Amino acid sequence: MDCFYAAIEARDNPSLRNEPIAVGGRGARGVLTTCNYVARKFGIRSAMPNFIAVKKCPHLIVLPVRFEVYRTESRRIRSILNEYTDLIEPLSLDEAYLDLTESKDDPATTAESIRKQIRRVTGLTASAGIAPNKMLAKIASDWEKPDGLFQIRSEDISAFMQDLPVSKIWGIGKKTEEKLRSRNIRTCGDLQSQSPLELAHLFGKFGRDLYELCRGIDHRPVSPQRIRKSVSVERTFPTNLESLEECSTMVQTLFNELEEDLFQRKADRRIAKLFLKLKFADFSRTTVERTGLPIEEASAQMLLQEAFGRKALPVRLIGIGVRLATQSSPHSRQLEFKFQNKLA
Repeated sequence: MDCFYAAIEARDNPSLRNEPIAVGGRGARGVLTTCNYVARKFGIRSAMPNFIAVKKCPHLIVLPVRFEVYRTESRRIRSILNEYTDLIEPLSLDEAYLDLTESKDDPATTAESIRKQIRRVTGLTASAGIAPNKMLAKIASDWEKPDGLFQIRSEDISAFMQDLPVSKIWGIGKKTEEKLRSRNIRTCGDLQSQSPLELAHLFGKFGRDLYELCRGIDHRPVSPQRIRKSVSVERTFPTNLESLEECSTMVQTLFNELEEDLFQRKADRRIAKLFLKLKFADFSRTTVERTGLPIEEASAQMLLQEAFGRKALPVRLIGIGVRLATQSSPHSRQLEFKFQNKLA
């Protein structure tokens, strides 16, 4: 979907359609969840603190998050996708992979039909990417945004990857891009000149993945049937977070999203433990998880302090979530009780 939350707000309030709008936490410490394309022209983006966004665009309209409205629209969109295939892997409320391998129809025709039906039913626009694998489909889905469609055919992959900026590859952020640029590597074609050993030396395990990804190779299947073991939210930042205070502000925003998600799933299995994960600028990860903690922001902030202290590096991703119990336990009952009381 195209700037999903902001698009819903503009649809529901037509007077905002040509205004720069964003959705997210309000106040000086708030962080934007998303913004529309008008706002993006001012350099505003998701995960940007409010005070920076307002400096860039003083007339920016920041609206509160309305999760239930967004979830309702997401369910309507999901029902449309289900008309075309059962092989659907949701990534979030506004994005999913569809496996159309067994479909007899031309995939571009199917994708266009889906986009038209979404617009007719919801009044919202969607962009689609078609390719032989998930990584390329994801890249293609951003190629003609907003309200566009782009297809990468098997026979075109080699030529397409040659001039593709390395920043388009899944997992490459600003720091990795800078590291590659320092070696005069700017495109996937440039990256293909590196051997597997050279990439592993530079980036560890991720380097071995890069060897295939820069060639347009991605073996991950679309996985529609997965037993949910956790509920979590996470954010990868366009610019790394340098301080504990910056991370703390983002944890506040992410916990609010997690809390809303848990509230919607309150009939699901019981909660076993709370966890927080960080991915640092060098792509290393650390996770802290605890049983017996109340599901509240203070607990998440406590886990953040421990995780952040493990490595003196900027942070490129934060995730917060809960592990779901496979069976009832004293801890899981206690956590669920505290959470339900908190939201009552």
